[in-house]
Amino acid sequence: MRILLIGSAYNSLTQRVHAELRERGHEVAVEVTPHGDDVRTAVGRHTPDLVVAPMLKAVVPREVWSARVCLIVHPGPVGDRGPSSLDRALHDGATEWGVTVLQADAEMDAGPVWAAAACTLPGVGKSDLYRNEVSDAAVQAVLLAVERFASGRYVPRDQSTLPKAPGARTRPVMRQEERRISWADDATGTVLRTLRAADSQPGVLDELLGGEWFLHGGHPEPRLRGRPGELLATRAGAICRATTDGAVWIPELRERTAAGAPRACKLPAVTALGARLPRLPAPEAADDASWSDIRYREDGPVGVLSFAFPGGAMSTDRCRRLLAAYRAATERPTAVLVLGGGRDFFSNGIHLGVIEAAADPAAESWANINAMDDLVEAVLTTTDRLVVSAVGGNAAAGGVMLALAADEVWCRSGSVLNPHYRRMGLYGSEYWTYSLPRRVGAAMAERLTQEALPLTSARARDIGLIDRVVTCPPERFTDDVTRLAHRLATSAAAQSRIAAKKAESQRREAVTPLAAVRERELRLMHRIFSDPDAPYHALRRAFARKERAPAGPAGADAGVVALSDAWLEHGPIHRL
Repeated sequence: MRILLIGSAYNSLTQRVHAELRERGHEVAVEVTPHGDDVRTAVGRHTPDLVVAPMLKAVVPREVWSARVCLIVHPGPVGDRGPSSLDRALHDGATEWGVTVLQADAEMDAGPVWAAAACTLPGVGKSDLYRNEVSDAAVQAVLLAVERFASGRYVPRDQSTLPKAPGARTRPVMRQEERRISWADDATGTVLRTLRAADSQPGVLDELLGGEWFLHGGHPEPRLRGRPGELLATRAGAICRATTDGAVWIPELRERTAAGAPRACKLPAVTALGARLPRLPAPEAADDASWSDIRYREDGPVGVLSFAFPGGAMSTDRCRRLLAAYRAATERPTAVLVLGGGRDFFSNGIHLGVIEAAADPAAESWANINAMDDLVEAVLTTTDRLVVSAVGGNAAAGGVMLALAADEVWCRSGSVLNPHYRRMGLYGSEYWTYSLPRRVGAAMAERLTQEALPLTSARARDIGLIDRVVTCPPERFTDDVTRLAHRLATSAAAQSRIAAKKAESQRREAVTPLAAVRERELRLMHRIFSDPDAPYHALRRAFARKERAPAGPAGADAGVVALSDAWLEHGPIHRL
């Protein structure tokens, strides 16, 4: 079928639905449509058999939904209505929820139901849930709805004929007045629910150190105590703030700006506060009960180095800290080292927000990409054990290339991979011109980077980009990966594979020295970073400040012309 996806942004769910439908043989177009007029124009341009809206804030015009079926993905169970469904569910402490695919109608979220799926709401932030449990349920419901529509026989059911889930009702948008934290009165559990219900958007508006800030993310602190509202400590760029019965870690802040002023970037809390932040202790995480963005644990012959950076963004500091942890992990007597293994983002590469907010974005871009390259190089040159990248969530750009540096790449069944840099107007580094063609071949590497389309984990396995799809719910991924890694470490072939890996490393250096790969990629990246007119700078600003991308239906094509010269001059990949 000809299917048109419309959305207010080309977000993680839209990308996953796009990939899932395309890989099932449908002809799929995507349009970012922030306003009703854009919806009308997009539908007129493509004349699709079916319209699907995975994430749409605009109202579908009557002349559109009355002329063709438009399926709306609502992140709530049957009977739930309103634009803040998931926010309110988390704020109210719900543990069971769902996703409904309904037909656009005159009344918002009130149309007939084509499909629905249930999901759980474990104690994590909204954005994590949206990319995992909610995404799994949404894809299940969308695929069923599309199948039912294609059959031509299914009649969608009126919502009044279906049972409502507990708590499902019509509710208005959740505004900042309802999200306020009363530090003098609220216990840790209340504060965490408030923070998690606003993560990563819109954040919780609060006052801190004489300024107004949107707080993003929240993790409990089991030991530190202080006067409610008091700042107690810092760790890994986050700040710890006291509640009435404990404390919470807040990883990121975004400064509130005046009306009409450019939107501030979301930044690590310590970076955002800058000189306003008083000197505070910076204790290490005592155990697993205390939050940290990087952790290491061992299970017999398996070491697991996990990391969880908000938005998958890896700043210069995060790259350097992860590299130090990686080097320490390689000093341990393990046969297999698992890199990743968490349930959310693996990595999306360099931190565009920190770069945009820097005094010299070009210099920070250069520092960040070199720090990423240092980390990837350390993985590529590990020859005394097997390294497995465990991708529990999504990965993009340099984050995919970080994963490919390992000996094996395992992805959860719900992961979406974007192995390209084109949407940000970059040539790319992280040794991608070596690692990508090594896995999929030169022709496929060029196709992936030029088409710049998302891949499901199943498709990535089929083309050789990854080695294994781990089919499990998000909360089981870490345990399943650890068990599989233990099986790999104790297999009869493990030691022979390690020996072969050393020999291959020596052969590789003789044929394609990694230093030459890095120098070539960085030469092109430096040209882009240092050129103030390069599309990368406008695209980065649009992404970091949530502005409209300068070109393309999803910001996809901006910068392609400028990049083509570099590709024609130097070639896209190393021919091995």
